[in-house]
Amino acid sequence: MLRRVLFASACLSLVAGCSLSGGGGGSAPAAGDHVVTLVTHDSFVAKQETLDAFKSATGITVKPLAGGDAGALTNKLVLTKSNPIGDIAFGVDSTFASRALAEDVFAEYRSPEADKGSQRYEADSSGRLHAVDVGDVCLNVDVAGLAAKGVPEPKTYDDLVDPKYKDMLVVEDPATSSPGLAFLLGTIGKYGPTSWSEYWTKLKANGVKVVSGWEEAYNQDFSGSAGKGPRPIVVSYASSPSAEIGDDGTPRTKALLDTCYRQVEYAGVLAGAKNPEDARKVLDFLLSEQFQADVPEQMYVYPSREGVRLPESWTKAAPLPKTSQTLPADQVSANREQWVQQWRTLVVG
Repeated sequence: MLRRVLFASACLSLVAGCSLSGGGGGSAPAAGDHVVTLVTHDSFVAKQETLDAFKSATGITVKPLAGGDAGALTNKLVLTKSNPIGDIAFGVDSTFASRALAEDVFAEYRSPEADKGSQRYEADSSGRLHAVDVGDVCLNVDVAGLAAKGVPEPKTYDDLVDPKYKDMLVVEDPATSSPGLAFLLGTIGKYGPTSWSEYWTKLKANGVKVVSGWEEAYNQDFSGSAGKGPRPIVVSYASSPSAEIGDDGTPRTKALLDTCYRQVEYAGVLAGAKNPEDARKVLDFLLSEQFQADVPEQMYVYPSREGVRLPESWTKAAPLPKTSQTLPADQVSANREQWVQQWRTLVVG
């Protein structure tokens, strides 16, 4: 889970190394080693020393394999379920979990670590998916960028259709991007299943730009990121400003906490995995206190485990919203494809 300047920079370098070599750039496993292939979304990042400590304790080498954004990852897991490309997967989120469960991508397994906080975000009662992290998808703004344009910071969804924000917003395509889908669901939660399209019609008229994924939106089009793009408003995460703290200790960006949709990222042992026993141990590891302690600063989302100490900067720059939009999983499952197709017809044409 994806996201923010420090995070993105780390991602681009580490995931590239992780995708084929495994272990975030560590040495290749020797013949006879226990190796577990962990299929992930493109934003997975882990400390090499944490993976090495797990290997020292268990003899298991974790080999990450990047599988795209959460939507692409889910599609890939569904398409390969008869011959899975790994032993365990991490990164299927709450907007796509119902599809993965309906397609029987994951095997049943109840981790002994699941009752340490992860159970608060259960996708269902089958034990096939365990929550690893939680975050909120929210609009982010470039504070200085808006000031330079002489406009105030928007506060709500409604503000974005005001002509003063014309051509300032970039969003991700909900068909190919997890945060893009979360933002669409947030607007459906806000305006209702029959009126959300009217809101998007107004956004389109006000110059919203659609790109395929978070990396492009945040690092290329958003003016508040390292890429210094032209648009000062982007769909990102409530935690993103924690990666944008300047030398004066003040974040350069801000998340609009009245525009958030709650997103949970899950891991599970793949049905038909070649190495299920070791995969269960890796799942336990992802929920362990050691791995969970790394989650905030490595992936810029909140750990699912309770009692994990958060970085001090998060209390200032990355608070979780008091309330966020959510939709029932069965409602998302029943309508997701229809909503996305309706959105594409309306916004992309």
